[in-house]
Amino acid sequence: MGLPFGYLLHEVTSHGPLTQWDRSAARSLHGRVVHHRAVISLLKFLSFTGKPVFLVALVGIPVVWLLVRQARKLALFLVVVSLGGSLIDTVVKLAVSRPRPSFSDPIMTAYGKSFPSGHAMSSLVCYGAALLVLLPLVARRWRPVAVAGVAVWVAAIGFSRLALGVHYISDVLGGYVLGAAWLVGSVAVFEVWREDHGQRRTDPLAEGVEPEEAAAAPAID
Repeated sequence: MGLPFGYLLHEVTSHGPLTQWDRSAARSLHGRVVHHRAVISLLKFLSFTGKPVFLVALVGIPVVWLLVRQARKLALFLVVVSLGGSLIDTVVKLAVSRPRPSFSDPIMTAYGKSFPSGHAMSSLVCYGAALLVLLPLVARRWRPVAVAGVAVWVAAIGFSRLALGVHYISDVLGGYVLGAAWLVGSVAVFEVWREDHGQRRTDPLAEGVEPEEAAAAPAID
């Protein structure tokens, strides 16, 4: 994942050809959306589900539940992965310092820098981490549906940021790539921790990062 992110970073920082396409696509999408109030309302709702205040609840509620069940390592996994992803996003934003798209008739105003998209990165990290922690509670036949549903929702959050005119395509792609790299790396470290403690290697997308926890709660059937 380092190569795709490196390419996007190079294009953004060197104002490469991709950035010209970025601006053209942003203008085109803005023109299609700006006069459709119902569409804008839906996009703002999707965008809200990727805001920090919503993600804090998305992660915080499972963390409290896990602590009550004495599942401290899973609670720690959720907290570290979520906060770590947010910190990385902030550092990269400040380092790159890319201005956001600008329009004479903006649909929505956002603050901070543009690359990478914090909504895209944080939603992938937080929704993904929560899914991997809670997946053992879902009946096996519904797990692929849960994974696909989360993937579609995270993609919709990223698209909402494009359509609302507050990010470029490369911002959203950069957020997804960086977020995926952080989440995959975090899961890999967790797997090493499990093996060091004599536990078997898991298939996270099929059974979650700590499937043994499923025995302590009924599956969602």
